[in-house]
Amino acid sequence: MVNVSISADMGIDLGTATVLVFLRNRGVVLNEPSVVAIEQGSNKVLAVGKGAQQMLGRTPGNIVATRPLKEGVIADFDVTEAMLKHFIYKVSNRRMFFRPRVVVCVPTGTTAVEQKAVLEAVNRTGARQTFLIEEPRAAALGADLEIFDPSGHMVVDIGGGTTDVAVLSLGEIVVSESIKIGGDKFDDAILRYIKKEFNLLIGERTAEALKVKVGSACPQGEVTMAIRGRDLVTGLPRSLDITTSHLSEAFDEPLEHIVTCIKQVLEKTPPELAGDIINRGIVLTGGGALLHGMDDLISQETQVPAYIAEEPIGCVARGTGKVLERLDQMIPSLITRRKVASLL
Repeated sequence: MVNVSISADMGIDLGTATVLVFLRNRGVVLNEPSVVAIEQGSNKVLAVGKGAQQMLGRTPGNIVATRPLKEGVIADFDVTEAMLKHFIYKVSNRRMFFRPRVVVCVPTGTTAVEQKAVLEAVNRTGARQTFLIEEPRAAALGADLEIFDPSGHMVVDIGGGTTDVAVLSLGEIVVSESIKIGGDKFDDAILRYIKKEFNLLIGERTAEALKVKVGSACPQGEVTMAIRGRDLVTGLPRSLDITTSHLSEAFDEPLEHIVTCIKQVLEKTPPELAGDIINRGIVLTGGGALLHGMDDLISQETQVPAYIAEEPIGCVARGTGKVLERLDQMIPSLITRRKVASLL
C-alpha cells in the first residue's frame, strides 16, 4: 500500500449538500454529506458526514444534526472548520507531515466577506496556501471543456444550495449569474407541497428520496412511491402514494427560477460566443443535473441543446484537480487572501 500524506495538494468542492475532496495524482478520494452532529451544551462533535446524515431528524433533544453551509456559503464557521478538519484528516490517514496547497470552489455570487470566511476556515485546518475558484469554472474544467480556447462554452452547475450559470472563453468567465436555488429548494418544495395538499408531515430524507426516485423536471411517464409521515389532523402515522405528477406541481417554482437564470445569461452573452454555445450546447453539472428530465426541460425552454456531463456530481472536484496541475499558471486568476483583503 502506498503511504500517502497530507502533503499532496488538494481540491475541495465545499458544497451545501456534499463535500468532495480531490487529491493530486489520486483523484476524488472523499464524497460525503455536509452534515455534522453536535452535542448541545458542550458543542462536542459526535459525527461528521455519512454518520451524521443518518441522524438527521432522528436525534434526541441533546444532539443536533446540522448542515453548516447554507445556500453555498458558510452559516456556522466553527462547525465548518471542524467538518473540514475531519475530512482532511480522513483522506490523509490523520498524518500531517507537510502543509498542502488547497483549491476550494465557491459560487460566483459570493461576497468578499463570504470568501474571507472560506479562506480562513481552510487555512485554520493547516493549509499552506488556499485559493478559491468559481464553481462553474471548475465544473467546466472537470467536464473536460476546452475553456482556454477563444470560443464560448456554457455551464450550468446545479448544486445543493445554489445554481451557477456561466459562459466561459479564454479560461475566464465572460457572463455569469448565481441564484440560491438548488437541490435543497426542491426538497423544501416537496415538504411544503405534501404538507399543504395532503396534511402530511414528512422528513428531509423522505423528501430527498422522492426527488431522486419519482421527481422529474420534464415528466414523460408516471412513477409512484409510497411514503410515510405524520398526519397533521390526527397526529398519527399515515402512508401515502406520491406520483411524478404530484412532484411536477411542487417543482414549478424552483425550475422556473433556474430556467429564467439561464435565459438571462444567454441574453447577456456576446453574439459570437452565443453562436458557439448553439453549436456546442449547454453542459449541466452538479447533483441537480441528475433530476430526471432536467436536460430536456432546458433544451425546450432555451432552444439550445443541453446535455449532462459525465459524472456530473464530481465535475467541480475534478476541476480543482486540473487547477492544481497548472496552479502556477492560474494563480493570477484565482481568488486569494490578498485580493479579498483589498475588497474589504
